[in-house]
Amino acid sequence: MTTYPNSPKVLKGGLVLIDPESAKVLRIISLQYNPEKLTRSLQVQSAGGESGNRSEAMRFKGPAVETIRLEADIDAADQLEFPNQNRVTVENGIQPQLAVLEALAHPTSDQLLEVNRQLNTGTLEIAPMEAPLMLFVWSKSRIVPVRLTEFSITEEAFDPALNPIVAKVSLGLRVLSVDDLGFAHKGGSLFMSYLQAKEQLANKVQAGSFGALGIGGIG
Repeated sequence: MTTYPNSPKVLKGGLVLIDPESAKVLRIISLQYNPEKLTRSLQVQSAGGESGNRSEAMRFKGPAVETIRLEADIDAADQLEFPNQNRVTVENGIQPQLAVLEALAHPTSDQLLEVNRQLNTGTLEIAPMEAPLMLFVWSKSRIVPVRLTEFSITEEAFDPALNPIVAKVSLGLRVLSVDDLGFAHKGGSLFMSYLQAKEQLANKVQAGSFGALGIGGIG
């Protein structure tokens, strides 16, 4: 592939896994190819809800619940073009990359074995297994804590040994806010930075005018 010296560097989106206690970075997962689109939705958390309480109609209970959906392609073609330099891909296809993403959907084998050990020793109260803090990174202005809610893989091509070499991955993510994590949690702090960055961007937009709306004013 030819690289042009004046071509802009293309940043990659991805996920970062952090130890929730120490804030140590455990793994960085960069997408091989950036998706062509992101779908984001925000569910407003109104205090009044559908109850019709007039005193609550203009109040919020907390931050909106934001969800993010994306599809990413994983393709072994570039690696298979140079097999001597990419033996892992030759022997396994893209299964290692898929395994990294699949690991986000369930606890580790060590965690499951520890729960089983506690059950066998008669432990009365077993705490739920804790996952790493997951951050969705889409440029330096969008770093936000998330939880994986949906995950699917469509394997589209295989090598002669039936290793997948082309796949499409669909991810559904729910943004974790201070309502979920609290203000003292590392993720809560990152959410507040994310929210404040949005507010700063909104302040850059020039205010509209009544004239643009075809009215002289309100009242």
